[in-house]
Amino acid sequence: MVAATATLPGAGSEVVVGRISHGLMFMTAGSSPVPDEQCFKSIKTGVDALPPGAKAFLNAGEFYGPNFGTANLEMLARFYEKYPEYVDKTFLSVKGGIVEKKPIPDCSLENLRKSVDKIQSALGPLKKIDLYEPARVDPKFSIEEQMATLVTLLKEGKFTHIGLSECNANTLRRAHAVHPITAAEIEVSPWEYGGNQKAVIETAKELGICVLAYSPLGRGFLTGQIKKFDDIPEGDHRRLFDKFKEDNIAHNYQLVKALTTVADRLGYTPAQLCIAWVASLGPHVVPLPGSSKASRTLENLEAGDIKLSDTDLAEVNEIIGAHTVKGGRYLGKSDQEMFLWG
Repeated sequence: MVAATATLPGAGSEVVVGRISHGLMFMTAGSSPVPDEQCFKSIKTGVDALPPGAKAFLNAGEFYGPNFGTANLEMLARFYEKYPEYVDKTFLSVKGGIVEKKPIPDCSLENLRKSVDKIQSALGPLKKIDLYEPARVDPKFSIEEQMATLVTLLKEGKFTHIGLSECNANTLRRAHAVHPITAAEIEVSPWEYGGNQKAVIETAKELGICVLAYSPLGRGFLTGQIKKFDDIPEGDHRRLFDKFKEDNIAHNYQLVKALTTVADRLGYTPAQLCIAWVASLGPHVVPLPGSSKASRTLENLEAGDIKLSDTDLAEVNEIIGAHTVKGGRYLGKSDQEMFLWG
């Protein structure tokens, strides 16, 4: 297959990427790290499906490893060392900027410089950071102060593009007024599409910013593979999340059943329907599903070619509107406290 592509808007307008990006978190952040060769095959499959000149949009994290470690980046370093011809075929976004070994943001100049240097050291000499995102907006500093810090590091050549993660529309607008933002990463899916998502997507469209829409499959729930609490493996962090609690799953699964009915009728998997729906929110919205298997990578990429009709979109939107989702995004705590799962 030849996968669909998208040109990043605004500050990223010189970059053509796959219409569907590739999240790498659970290659290394799970209880059992995925073998290198499986990870490599998944990444290569996504790159090889793109037409010449397009780059696979990869999303990694400074802390996507045991004990908030750099295992994710070290895996990428081994990938690029083995396949150096893929360095220029990928556009790499990396989240960072936490307190050492703690899920707390620290966007001071000292810590962000330490963060990008740590990331680059783990990545090795072949691949440079294309887009850097503080993992969360730091409440200890104004967004203008945080942007000034990021611009300082940008001018030092630490990375090429600035991104934000889990910001609201007002913060995005203020940040963009200081320096162009290339991408804003927020959670968007049929079970996570509220006022903040709609406002960020609309503001990003106005300003020429890519929305990197993570967890378009509801952390796997919308694929239909989890029907009850016991379907979640022991040690899986989803067992802790509100939406996956036993008393919420049965209710929330009704949304999955309704979406699956539509997907079956159209000849798609439920995952493909969800990804295509997220992509339909605008050409500047780039779905970010995770994958550690080549077959899943291809399934996700195929969704980038799906064009849902107005009738199909209306049906999906009606389903989303009719099914209230029970449970918060994390543990009932603030996003600042639980940001690592983004």
